[in-house]
Amino acid sequence: MSLLESCYIQCPYCWEQIELSIEDSMEEQQYVEDCQVCCNPISITVNSVPGGPALVEARQENE
Repeated sequence: MSLLESCYIQCPYCWEQIELSIEDSMEEQQYVEDCQVCCNPISITVNSVPGGPALVEARQENE
C-alpha cells in the first residue's frame, strides 16, 4: 500500500513555497516536477526514513 504525504518546498527559481504530494513507500526517488508558480523544472530527491518524515531536496534541474 502506498501512502501520499504532503510537504512544502521552496522553489529554487522563484523562491515561492509550494506543496508537493510525495509517495513515501520507496526509500529513495528522484524526479522532475514543474513549479506550480513559475513553471520551471525542479529536480526533486526524496529519501524516506521508516517511522520518520521524508527528507525532500529541491534544486534547479541543471544543477
